[in-house]
Amino acid sequence: MSWTDLVLPKQDWATRSDIKSSLVPCIDPCTEKPYADIPIANHAVVDEIVSKAHARFRSSEWQNIPPLGREKLMHALADAIDRDSEHLAKLEALDTGRPISVTETVDIPLASMWLRTYAGWPTKMYGKSGSLAGSGPEFLAYTTRRPVGVVVAIVPWNFPLILAMFKIGPALAAGCTIVVKPPLEAPHSLLRLQELAIQAGIPQGVISVVTGDGETTGQALIQHPLVRKIAFTGSTQTGQHLLAQSVPDLKRITLELGGKSPSIIMPDANLNLAIPNAIAGAFFNSGQVCYAGTRLYVHRSLYDQVVEGIQSGASGIKFGMSDDRSSEMGPLISARQYQSVSNMINNAKVSGADIIHCDTQIPDSGYFYKPTLICNAHEQSEIMKQEVFGPAVSVTPFDDDEQALHMANDSPFGLAAYVWTQNLAKAHSVANALDVGTVFVNCVLKADPAFPFGGTKMSGIGRECGWEALDAYTETKSIIMDISSGT
Repeated sequence: MSWTDLVLPKQDWATRSDIKSSLVPCIDPCTEKPYADIPIANHAVVDEIVSKAHARFRSSEWQNIPPLGREKLMHALADAIDRDSEHLAKLEALDTGRPISVTETVDIPLASMWLRTYAGWPTKMYGKSGSLAGSGPEFLAYTTRRPVGVVVAIVPWNFPLILAMFKIGPALAAGCTIVVKPPLEAPHSLLRLQELAIQAGIPQGVISVVTGDGETTGQALIQHPLVRKIAFTGSTQTGQHLLAQSVPDLKRITLELGGKSPSIIMPDANLNLAIPNAIAGAFFNSGQVCYAGTRLYVHRSLYDQVVEGIQSGASGIKFGMSDDRSSEMGPLISARQYQSVSNMINNAKVSGADIIHCDTQIPDSGYFYKPTLICNAHEQSEIMKQEVFGPAVSVTPFDDDEQALHMANDSPFGLAAYVWTQNLAKAHSVANALDVGTVFVNCVLKADPAFPFGGTKMSGIGRECGWEALDAYTETKSIIMDISSGT
């Protein structure tokens, strides 16, 4: 990296004697070289941080802040993010390998927008009143919504700051306190966010960030008795483990997990729109997107044209280092992820699929992987059923709508789907028939804080974003009064 003046945020507890021996190097995915050591929080550190978050949640300083006060604090934090956007964008680019031109125009503005959207909710979270079904007007009944308590948020390495905001926004709006565990590979934007929260006037302990691994730090967080809510984005396997761990004390949990999203190009699709968007939907962030359109189903009459168009278009993508403003795409996050992607594509080739690596130039160092098309893969093969999380898209022809829908729905996942058609009636019918949480018609990657996001089947439990997300961070209390003898 050329950002020699970049200041990396630290954690006070990292200098403790019982922590110094538990450091993990942070590796720049563009150069494969370490640039920081990240401490692993042990059970004692986790207990201290969660206990402080719980004490803050119970404190009058936090409890007595009115809804409008929380709204102002959230806007103050968003203002701080905007002022610090250059620093945050560099931290996110360094950690993830994404081009600085992307982190400064996508990651940081979206993080601020998510927070501002949820800043409008504290003053609009109402209970309701109504009549009892079996009693007369002498009874008054109403509900209130109360914050659930201490929240633990665990976020992945592909979009750490944005995905943390999926959880921080509704948690603060509801009046919860939150402890965030960032990914070991990419923790620095969230460590900086913790500093910005204090600068914005948010009481210490409302937003806490603790680094560590899953085995030690993650386990200590999810098993802590003072934690009442878990919000996780990551792999399905880890999500299943967290769900099992949440059962003994019935913690609330939302899980946004893996995907294998189908993209269907109908015979009437506008290919000038569908092809470049299919490229973006499959290869953005080197395919490290949970709802990437990685299973492309194309009407047979358009199949050859689409394959050629994607190969040609993806070959023009410019790869480069994260500080190169002309770069359009960065590397995979780690050597482990590079090997995983390579293995899955090699297995597909051994299984009989045709592999087309796009003719684009990639740097000599770093975990860069060329955009890849997989053709003629068997529908039940690994490459068609499991998430690759790399720049790989399978392309399969279909003959009619029924066949396309059958193949699209024949997946253990159900996060998202994409439909390309100029027929509005067909768009409605196909969207309704797809067993997924979100359907995008003639557009890609349009997650928005105003609308719920989440999956069906093995893609998760619950919804993030939209007003629906607030349900996961609040408890509804019913209050029933006999007012016939009251004064």
